[in-house]
Amino acid sequence: MSEAIYNLAFDFGASSGRMVLCKYQDGKMELEELHRFPNDEVRIGGHIYWDLFRLYHEMKQGLKKAAARKVPIQSLAVDTWGVDYGLFDKDGNLIGNPVNYRDSRTDGMMEEIARVIPLEELYNRTGLEFMYFNTIFQLYAEKGMRPVIYENASRLLFMPELFGYFLTGIMYTEYTFASTSQLLDARKRQWDFALIEKLGLKKELFGDIVMPGTIIGDLLPEVVEETGLLGVKVIAVGSHDTASAVAGAPLESDDAAFLSCGTWSLLGMVLDEPILNEASYKYNYTNEGSIEGKIQFLKNINGLWIMQNLRKNWCQFEGEVSFPDIIREAKAAKRQDFIIDPKDPRFTAPINMMKEIVSYCQEKGQGTPEGLGEMAMAIYNGLTQEYKKSVEAMEDITGKTIPCINMVGGGIQDELLCQLTAKATGKKVVAGPIEGSVLGNSIMQLKAMGVISSLEEGRQVIKNSFEQKVYLP
Repeated sequence: MSEAIYNLAFDFGASSGRMVLCKYQDGKMELEELHRFPNDEVRIGGHIYWDLFRLYHEMKQGLKKAAARKVPIQSLAVDTWGVDYGLFDKDGNLIGNPVNYRDSRTDGMMEEIARVIPLEELYNRTGLEFMYFNTIFQLYAEKGMRPVIYENASRLLFMPELFGYFLTGIMYTEYTFASTSQLLDARKRQWDFALIEKLGLKKELFGDIVMPGTIIGDLLPEVVEETGLLGVKVIAVGSHDTASAVAGAPLESDDAAFLSCGTWSLLGMVLDEPILNEASYKYNYTNEGSIEGKIQFLKNINGLWIMQNLRKNWCQFEGEVSFPDIIREAKAAKRQDFIIDPKDPRFTAPINMMKEIVSYCQEKGQGTPEGLGEMAMAIYNGLTQEYKKSVEAMEDITGKTIPCINMVGGGIQDELLCQLTAKATGKKVVAGPIEGSVLGNSIMQLKAMGVISSLEEGRQVIKNSFEQKVYLP
């Protein structure tokens, strides 16, 4: 038996963060969640912010727990949701708290930018799907919302690199995350400084880009002293959580689709080069950065965020329910045909998700959903119909026939969702592993440290270590 290799994967979702201890030994991996904490947005003065310093405090609590385990941890890495950032002054101080991507400050920004550069040209340069919260629209809004902060900013760090900077004192920008900004040249994998200048944004904000698998540096002495964790390298992995999730998906074939299913649903394929043509623009597909310089050609679909908020509101107003309760009620619902459009803005950040689901169905002439089960079915039907449309669009754009969908993420624990996905798309669904982002994060650390040689070797390790379940149409 060979010596065990340990690393730490920090994975931040829209509602929680966690630190997982990853053990690699004899071609297999084991995971142990050492620390989990809430990631709640904070509403102040009409805007929504991240509780940044609480999150960093929780990271250090996790590092203390890791140090207490007395195992030889080689490295750590952070992956988070996309697009959001913090701004720093010339002395390296954070100025202003990072704004949450669900904030309304970007309302109307797409139209304003379209006056400066035609959206079709913007897509042809950056390859990114038009979503109101992309970094490009946030930064454009920043100049009006917080002009003093913006004018005094000399560097932008995206969320994973922001945490990495707190840990190491080193500023860096990782490729997969930078690709979510809509300011990156999709073909060259570098900043489009001509675009940045055209929009009147400050070029100095954007630092050199490193690729996934880059060793950044050591923990600061103050972090070592506070946490007791010694000899640990900080590594830039696929720091956009979708890139880590795709890395952690053991795809059945080159033509297989992936579906990272959590707060958001990310459905797509891995390609060697971006697709930037009339069809991809029409269908509004995105070309995000992936591991080993590849492209994640995908569609962002509002995901289980809607179901999470339905449960939250039901618990507030009707009584405590669990997700298994919701699944059971959905299966037993008298009417199974209610459906919402997950893309409708009313489902982005509502105060009361129950009210929005009911009002949507009424407005569309479907009648009134009665009870938890019928509301849940409206969500299931909405999501799986979006999956169906997205698969069909990908086949049309790429000219490929997708034989299988590999589902990863927390959503695969919902067997009803997996089965309905197979039924709606007409494709075989292979579900697993649950911890796609954590595993993708960890195997890229192993690659950076020379323990494994390639992403494919890492995916094979994952396949050997965790069960997958098959759902047929």
